[in-house]
Amino acid sequence: MSPLKKLAFTALVSLSIGLQPAMAAHNDPGDVAAIREIVEAFRTSIINKDKATFVGLFFSDKPEHVTWQMVDDDTRVARFKEFAPEASRVVRWPENNYLAMIDGTTAADSESIEEVFRNVTIDTDGLVASVNFDYSVLRSGQEAHWGREMWHLVHTEDGWKIISVIWSQRDPVSN
Repeated sequence: MSPLKKLAFTALVSLSIGLQPAMAAHNDPGDVAAIREIVEAFRTSIINKDKATFVGLFFSDKPEHVTWQMVDDDTRVARFKEFAPEASRVVRWPENNYLAMIDGTTAADSESIEEVFRNVTIDTDGLVASVNFDYSVLRSGQEAHWGREMWHLVHTEDGWKIISVIWSQRDPVSN
């Protein structure tokens, strides 16, 4: 290759490298650790009936600014259709939100509730994150329902905050 071609090639490669989009820090250990703390705070605030901590995990104190959506499996829908023929897998139910959930959990006469997380996976670029896992909800130590849960988080000036929660819901397996 002639010296002029080498120079042109070197310049082209240098220029193309400089024009590449900046790559986000993928799964920075500090971010992953901070998000794991959010997951643990979510879990323990339910057990401890700690509304203040639970609510503080969310992007907004206005439930309408946080997606909170369940999807029932066919078995649950069939069971619900026995007394509510209009039942369907996905229902937009504004009254069902994270505040209603923690209020039900923290009521003085409520039974003990625990959400157990398994196979937690976190993916983040430092600004947004997803967390997904298998879960079981235990009421007084007995499995009430289980499924897959997925969260989206945003990294605000106040740290990581949950902006959406979606989950599948299945009845416990009968023995």
